[in-house]
Amino acid sequence: MNVLFITADQWRGDCLSAVGHPLVETPHADALAADAVLFARHYCQAAPCSPARASLLTGLYQMNHRVCRNGTPLDDRHDNIARAMRGLGYTPMLFGYTDTSADPRSCPPGDPRLTTFEGVFPGFERRVAMEESSETWLSWLKHKGVPVPETGLDVYLPDSGSIDPPTGAPARYPAEHSEAAFLADGVIDYIDECGARPWFAHVSFIRPHPPFIAPAPYNAMYAPDAVPDFVHAATVNVARQSHAFLDYVFSFHKKSDFVYGAEGLVADWDEAARRQIRATYYGLISEVDAQIGRVIQHLKQAGVYDDTLIVLTSDHGEMGGDHHLFGKLGYFDQSFHIPLIVRAPGAVRGQRVEAFTEAVDVAPTILDWLGGAVPRAMDGASLTPFLAGGTPDHWRDAAHWEYDFREIASGRAQAMLGLEADECAMAVIRDERFKYLHFTALPPILFDLESDPGELSNVADDPAYATARIAYAEKLLAWRARHLDRTLTGIELTESGPVSL
Repeated sequence: MNVLFITADQWRGDCLSAVGHPLVETPHADALAADAVLFARHYCQAAPCSPARASLLTGLYQMNHRVCRNGTPLDDRHDNIARAMRGLGYTPMLFGYTDTSADPRSCPPGDPRLTTFEGVFPGFERRVAMEESSETWLSWLKHKGVPVPETGLDVYLPDSGSIDPPTGAPARYPAEHSEAAFLADGVIDYIDECGARPWFAHVSFIRPHPPFIAPAPYNAMYAPDAVPDFVHAATVNVARQSHAFLDYVFSFHKKSDFVYGAEGLVADWDEAARRQIRATYYGLISEVDAQIGRVIQHLKQAGVYDDTLIVLTSDHGEMGGDHHLFGKLGYFDQSFHIPLIVRAPGAVRGQRVEAFTEAVDVAPTILDWLGGAVPRAMDGASLTPFLAGGTPDHWRDAAHWEYDFREIASGRAQAMLGLEADECAMAVIRDERFKYLHFTALPPILFDLESDPGELSNVADDPAYATARIAYAEKLLAWRARHLDRTLTGIELTESGPVSL
C-alpha cells in the first residue's frame, strides 16, 4: 500500500467548506472527505511549527518529546513515523520540510545542522526542499522564466500598491508557479517514478502559512467585507488586561511576521487591514486545495488511488485576526483546531467523526493500518476503529495541548514576565463544556464554553466555578501522569527474562 501523508501549514480546522465554513471554498478537500472519514474535532498538541510537527511525527505529547520552541533540539532517542516505516520496508520521502533541530549530542562540533531549525526529521529522505529562504523554489522559478528579485524574499512583495495596509494585490508569481505548485509537481513526478513500487510520501505544503500574499486569481477570490466577523474583546487593551500572557504577546507581535515588508505591531492594524489579511489567508487555503486536488487526481490517473492511504491534516491553526491576533500561539481554539481527513482503502466512506482526536493519533493510525506495531511510547491511539465505522472503547472525552513560550536565545519572555525558562509553559484541557489552562507560574484560565464559546470571559476566580476549576485541574494532572514517558514502563525483568505488556 502507498501512503500520501499531507500537511498544509497553518490551516485552521474551521476553514473547510466540508465542515460548514460560510465562505471558504475547498472543493478538493471536500471531495476527499466525501470519500473518506472527516474528523471534525481534531486538535494539534503544540505550536509553533517545530513542536507541532514533533508531536505529529513522533506520536508524543510535548511533555515527552520536549521540543519546546522552533530551535529546540529533538532528542534522537525518540522513535517516529519515518523510522517505523523503514521497518516496514518503505523509504520515507519528504517533500517540503519538517522544521527539525538536530540533537547536538549526535553532531560533531561545527556541523551545519547546529545552525538551523530547518533540518529533516530523522528517518526521512528529502526529495524536494522548502526552506524559509525559499532558495530551492526561487531557483525553480528562474528556470521557469519567472523574474526573481535580486533580494529573493522580495518575491513576497505585492506586484503593485501598498505593502501596509495590505490591499490584496496579487503576488509577483503566477499560481502555476507558486510554492504549492512547485511541491505538487515534485510529488507527481515521484508517483510516476515509483510505478508499482509501494511508496511513502510526506508532502508538507508551506501554505497557507505567511507571508500572507496570494497569486491571482486567489488574491481576489474572497472580498474582505464578506469574511466572517472577528471574535475578540472590545479592544486590544481590554484583551491585554485579561491576562499577563496576552499582555506579553501583544508587546512583540510584529506585522512583519505576517505581511512581508510591513513595520510595527499587529495591534496597530485596524479592522479593514485585518479583514484583508483574512481574505488573503482564505485565498491561500483555496490555492493549496487546488494543488492537493492535482495530486489526488494524478493518483487516480496513475491507477493507484485505491491502493493509497491518504491523510490530510495540518501542523497547527491560525488566529486569523480573532482575539486581535494572527499566527499560532497560546491557548485559543483557532491556533490548535486543525483539519484531519483519512481515506483508507477498504474503510468507510463519507463519515464524520465528532469525537475528540489529536495529532498524536496520526502516526499510530498509519502504522496500525499498515499492520505495523505501534511503539508503546507513543501517546496517541489508532483511529482505525473509526475508519471501520465503529468507536474505540474508552476513547478520550477531551483534547489536550501544551504551549511553551520560553525564549532561550533572547530571554525575552523570561525578562518581561519575570519567570524562569522552565516556568514559561502552559497545558490545556478542552472538552464539550470547559476549557482549563494551567500555567506553570501564571494565574490559570477557565472558560465556560457553553455560555462563552468565543473564550472571552475567564471565570477561574468566580466562586460559582470553583468546583469546575478544581475538577479540571485534577483531570489535567491525571492526563499528565498517565502519559509520562512509557518507553520502558511496560517491561519487567524477571528470573525468566523480560516480561512485556
